[in-house]
Amino acid sequence: MGGLSKIYKKTTTDLQTNDVKLEQANASLEKIQSELSAVEGKYNQRRDTTIDRLRFLQKNNKQQNWSTLLQSESLEDLLDKRYNLKRLYEADRETLVSLKADADRINNQKLAVETQKNEIALLLQQLNAQKTQFEEQTKAQRELVLRLNTDRRALEAAASQLDRDSKSLSVLIQQRVALRSASPNGSTPIPGTGQMILPTQGSVTSPFGWRTHPVLGTSRFHAGLDVGAEEGTPIVAADSGTVIVSEWYGGYGNAIIIDHGNDITTLYGHCSQLYVPVGENVQKGQLIAAVGSTGLSTGPHLHFEVRVKGEPSDPVAYL
Repeated sequence: MGGLSKIYKKTTTDLQTNDVKLEQANASLEKIQSELSAVEGKYNQRRDTTIDRLRFLQKNNKQQNWSTLLQSESLEDLLDKRYNLKRLYEADRETLVSLKADADRINNQKLAVETQKNEIALLLQQLNAQKTQFEEQTKAQRELVLRLNTDRRALEAAASQLDRDSKSLSVLIQQRVALRSASPNGSTPIPGTGQMILPTQGSVTSPFGWRTHPVLGTSRFHAGLDVGAEEGTPIVAADSGTVIVSEWYGGYGNAIIIDHGNDITTLYGHCSQLYVPVGENVQKGQLIAAVGSTGLSTGPHLHFEVRVKGEPSDPVAYL
């Protein structure tokens, strides 16, 4: 959360900086708009006056020529008057050109400030969205930490329950094997081949052996393999044998245990569906259950165990 906090603080600072820039851009834009309005008013007034005068001069050009000629005392006087009229005409045109240039310059400044204003507004929008995202992430992390701290006792109780269920399996297995052997109506057991297959399609997400609990941070023994798979993915018998457990079993949820003979059994935990009953003989690769997240499970996966005389053994050695 430290890195996220630094990014959040930087984003907040950037927002404040760009807020100031946007205010400055708005003030500059207002000033330029005021200047442009004044220049445009002056330009329009001078333009109208000059255009009216030019039109008058052009319209009455011939009459003025005769009038000027008749009123002139000499040829030199005539030329002076015509020269002055021409200078007046050119001065008016130059005034219009100058005013037009001023208007264009201020208009370009206005466009530049508007562009800058739009860029800053867009940046502020992006920074606000980023700030909102960081706030949501920070809130989610804080809620997660709070929930984990609140649920720590529940997690410890669940982990302890799984440990107890795992240890009690050895007694359960011995009882079920003895019960099946003593039953006169029991089916003839099918011995396993000793060479097993992975019971479902997926990746091993947690191996056999000692591991550190991801939340509690304590070291605990994991009695099997966890294979990550989607809910409902088929689970097959790792080897041929006889079903001795097909029921809910504590933290294992819906579970199946198969006796393969020679003191070897396999367990399939957290199933969503159980397809074979106790006493049924199954062949290696036969469908027996579906992947689920029943019992003490954080998500859909198969918990697969191999036990020898009821004690956990690394399944990898049999695959």
